[in-house]
Amino acid sequence: MARRRFFVPEVRRGLAELSGPDAEHLVRVLRVEPGQLFELSDNRNVYLAEITSARKSSVQFCLLEQLPFPAPSVHVTLVAALIKFERFEWLIEKATELGISVIQPMEATRSERGLAQASRKRSARWERVAREASEQSRRAHLPEIAPVLGFDEALEFAARVRLLLDENPEAPPILHTLPEERSPEDRVALLLGPEGGWTAEERQAALAAGWHACSLGGTILRAETAALSAVAIIRAAWHQPSS
Repeated sequence: MARRRFFVPEVRRGLAELSGPDAEHLVRVLRVEPGQLFELSDNRNVYLAEITSARKSSVQFCLLEQLPFPAPSVHVTLVAALIKFERFEWLIEKATELGISVIQPMEATRSERGLAQASRKRSARWERVAREASEQSRRAHLPEIAPVLGFDEALEFAARVRLLLDENPEAPPILHTLPEERSPEDRVALLLGPEGGWTAEERQAALAAGWHACSLGGTILRAETAALSAVAIIRAAWHQPSS
């Protein structure tokens, strides 16, 4: 069974510490004790570490060795129109498990009013959701949860492959829009609309800005379902050798 992995704020002189709610979870729920081994990430490197003390508000570790770092994989950014926060948090959790690199919230024309302003108070919660999902899925790095952008700003996002997820039946299948030559160093951006879909003006603007429309099939998917389907497809496509 794989060891549990946790993210620590920093590593200093071979030592690390978890405090606050994270420490309370370790002590009260997992009932950790000195001498137990866990894996720690400081969002740069991964270490094997031993608990040296465990109190209610603080768990301290001594680093034993640096562990091998996973091989590089495709960098995927999800530029996602805001949806109701309960479902957006579920999207963050599952996209993190799938290996997303950046989640860039965006306000589209048909985004529910008030979500962009209210999202300012959600950043800490979203980061916590991403951290917990990263620990559960044993990631080495945390995904970035960026501040909300407007649609026009989002169109300027740079990546080698930029895909507009489109419910338009005339859009080609997503697999037909991917480059034949693929590298782990590639950057892919996925532009995801709100529940109401893209307006004609938004679709035209995205295509004019160089985004390529693609389809995920003949059924109409919820925004979060479309997001996770696209992320999984991209990760799987880049996991396979280039044709």
